[in-house]
Amino acid sequence: MKREPSPVQDEYAPVIYSQETVSYIEALDMMSGEEDRENILRARASGKAVLTSPFRLLGSNQLGVVLTFPVYRAGLPADAMEEERIEATAGYLGGAFDVESLVENLLRQLAGNQDIMVNVYDVTNTSEPLIMYGPQFPDGYMSLSHISMLDFGDPFRRHQMKCRYSKKPPIPLSAISTPSGVFVICMLAGYILYAAWNRYDNVKEDCRKMEELKKQAEAADVAKSQFLATVSHEIRTPMNGVLGMLDMLLDTNLNLTQKDYAQTAQVCGKALISLINEVLDRAKIEAGRLEIESVPFDLRTVLDDVISLFSAKSREKGIELAVYVSDRVPKILMGDPGRIRQIITNLVGNSVKFTERGHIFVHVHLAEHSNMFMDAKVEGGLNGLSGEAKVTSISTALDTLSGLEAADGRNSWENFKLSLSYEQTWPYSSENGSPYDNHADKVTLMVTVEDTGIGIPFHAQNRVFTPFMQADSSTSRNYGGTGIGLSISKCLVELMGGQINFVSRPHIGSTFTFTAVFQRCSKNTGCDTKRTLSESLPTCFGGMRAILVDRRPVRGAVTRYHLQRLGICVECVSTINEVLNATRGQNGSLRSGIYSNKPCILLIEHDTWGTKVDVCLRDQLLQLKENGCIPEMPKVVLLATSESDKMKGGSNVGTVIMKPLRASTVAACFQEVLGMGKQQSRDRPKGSASLNGLLDGKNILVVDDNKVNLRVAAGVLKKYGAKVECAESGRDALSLLQLPHKFDACFMDVQMPEMDGFEATRQIRMMESQASEKNRNGERTVAEEGFSKAEWHLPILAMTADVIQATYEECTKCGMDGYVSKPFEEVQLFQAVAKFLVKLS
Repeated sequence: MKREPSPVQDEYAPVIYSQETVSYIEALDMMSGEEDRENILRARASGKAVLTSPFRLLGSNQLGVVLTFPVYRAGLPADAMEEERIEATAGYLGGAFDVESLVENLLRQLAGNQDIMVNVYDVTNTSEPLIMYGPQFPDGYMSLSHISMLDFGDPFRRHQMKCRYSKKPPIPLSAISTPSGVFVICMLAGYILYAAWNRYDNVKEDCRKMEELKKQAEAADVAKSQFLATVSHEIRTPMNGVLGMLDMLLDTNLNLTQKDYAQTAQVCGKALISLINEVLDRAKIEAGRLEIESVPFDLRTVLDDVISLFSAKSREKGIELAVYVSDRVPKILMGDPGRIRQIITNLVGNSVKFTERGHIFVHVHLAEHSNMFMDAKVEGGLNGLSGEAKVTSISTALDTLSGLEAADGRNSWENFKLSLSYEQTWPYSSENGSPYDNHADKVTLMVTVEDTGIGIPFHAQNRVFTPFMQADSSTSRNYGGTGIGLSISKCLVELMGGQINFVSRPHIGSTFTFTAVFQRCSKNTGCDTKRTLSESLPTCFGGMRAILVDRRPVRGAVTRYHLQRLGICVECVSTINEVLNATRGQNGSLRSGIYSNKPCILLIEHDTWGTKVDVCLRDQLLQLKENGCIPEMPKVVLLATSESDKMKGGSNVGTVIMKPLRASTVAACFQEVLGMGKQQSRDRPKGSASLNGLLDGKNILVVDDNKVNLRVAAGVLKKYGAKVECAESGRDALSLLQLPHKFDACFMDVQMPEMDGFEATRQIRMMESQASEKNRNGERTVAEEGFSKAEWHLPILAMTADVIQATYEECTKCGMDGYVSKPFEEVQLFQAVAKFLVKLS
């Protein structure tokens, strides 16, 4: 502005200073400057702030600008026209701003540790921009610069700011970490893809190797099966000849020494066969080829047969050997009698082997029934899971079969008595001896084998079921055995849907318990009870009464069980005096009229008997007979455990029954002592008599390449009345079986040279099929004229020493009807021929 008085003009804009200013200036008219006047007029017309062009401020000599705001009188509307704004203008408000100071303060807040250089330009005239801030010639790191527009509120002026670093900035951490992270991620992704692909290749290669190993394993399994078949055949074939010839030898007239030698050799041969069977069973279990069959059988007969196997050994040792089956157990079951016999035989055999005194007790109950009464607490010792065993029983130690303490106190007389009372109180159905809940399809039995032997050491109990393992090395030396029986039994029990465990205490004994699931045999299931080989007991003892003198309740219950199977009513007392007192009428312990109808039998245990008792009892009974208290003297029967007990029998003893008790043995003794021997043959329709009835007069063809086996098979069949012809090869059998032929059955060996039994059977079935087809079409040949048989089917039974499942499947596939393993026995032979020859007999 000029330093001279303001000229005369229409309007003035005097400045009112809010602070002291230059002394020589008295007043300042903003309208006198051309740019200032323009700014004031624009501000009042637009109603917005207006900036001046940059100029040097007085004093500091720095660039600055003046910002001018219009001030209007009150009441001016927001949308007033320009004329209204000019008319309502009251004055102006302005201020000078130091641009350099403002920019420096702003940069100080934003720059941080970096030096930022800024240039601010007034670019209202783009051809000649004015530098408001910054050096005239910009320097610094120009590569990184930023240009932005500044808005100070004046729409008629434009300002621009250029920012740059004073020097090249350092590389930030993110500039390093971000690429590095991206690189690492890419590397990881690549490695994952590579590892996945490599893994895929490895898995593919492993699958290929596994497929090869599977084929090798299957080939090895086939080779193993073939090896087992060959070994079984090569070992059992000569053993069949040995045992068969020994059996035939025993049927001849031998002196006692010769008979003893032959029987010893036969026992050793059967032991060898048993060992071979166990090894083969173990091999079949490992190969997964052991199957459980389902046929009707009588469990009580099976148990009687098992007990009979060990009767001689138990008598020799003088130990009580007994079996008891609950009346709740059905008479006929559907299952595998051979396997259940094998399990119980293994357990009883071990008990007989390791027991020198006391007892061995086998009892069978329904599993749900037994669990109701197992209320004794057993802490430890179960299956060898702990090092100590403590058994707390609700009964005394002497309430057992022999009076010695047992390992598992849950099998006490108290529980046994509860079981007996349960059997007597619950109702029965009339069919099959089954309990009231016989509508259930399945029956779960609990079988217990209890002994008072040496027990199993605690450290060895965890490996009892391990194959080929025994308690220690001295066990096999002292007692023998291979340690395979229990492992096989465990596998068989699991195949039958059950479990096996044990409780054992050293020097006390062991108790093995297992469960097994069977099917009920009823008319609805279609089972043929005639083929169960159940022991048919005589019926002539029905209604007969007996008195049992036994001071041990468990043993008395076992004896009562066998007598009740014969239909005999039994009264149990503890002493002979109770019998005599009751007979005199001094107490009512016995039911009245016990001597009235049928003969009465008095059974006395050996530990109650003696010379004094013999004399006293005889005198007392004679006196009672003379006084008319009894119609006749009862028959006295002594129950003995060993041969020494048998010698106790005096003149008053009618007969001595040697334990273990078996219903058929007891029946035979009673028939002898009561003079009923004529009925014995009529009441025994099984065994050799049954085979004689089935085979008598039948034409049997035996085919075997081994001449010794031919002689054995022919000798066994001829023994039962069969007419036997022999052939040494499959081709010879084909020539003998050309239709029509006279044979009723054929026993065919499997492994033979030239033509084996499988191929021979196939050709026989083919001939029969062709002949039957011709008969149906009426195309009979001349050789067949007059023969009226419409359908041909000869029963062919495989006769081989190979007992593996694969051979049985092959026999069925080629058309064979049955299977007889060598060496075969009477029961096995009866089972094989009964299915086919019973209709012809």
